[in-house]
Amino acid sequence: MVNQRIDSLELRRLVEAGRTYREIATHFNVSVSGVQQAVERIGLQKKTLSHKKFLPWTLAKEHGHSGPATSLRNLSKVAQGQQVPIAKLNTALRWAYRLHDGDMDIDYTPEDGFFEKPASDPWHIRMVLEDVQRAVDGDDE
Repeated sequence: MVNQRIDSLELRRLVEAGRTYREIATHFNVSVSGVQQAVERIGLQKKTLSHKKFLPWTLAKEHGHSGPATSLRNLSKVAQGQQVPIAKLNTALRWAYRLHDGDMDIDYTPEDGFFEKPASDPWHIRMVLEDVQRAVDGDDE
């Protein structure tokens, strides 16, 4: 049973509108934890995304928000069915296709950060673009 102070239809509307749990908690005058529990009970929790396939490296803190990391994270979101603002998606796709079309790939070391290298198998950027394309086309494996 959902918290008596939380109307499940209103909760659904607020979650789907993108309101934060803190905003929803204030709206219903309950704790954030109460909102989390109510969301779980009615099955509205957001799908947890993992970017490990697209970012298989352990990144140093200073590289976590670099251009390549951000682009790979945005492409990972799209491949997992999440929407990304079109400007961010276009930036990530232009970057990835520039590498792909130039037969280049991306790699990473904590010492040097991200760097481009000639493509070889396994070709990381090709896999990234193939996964994104399957998601956009609606193909399920």
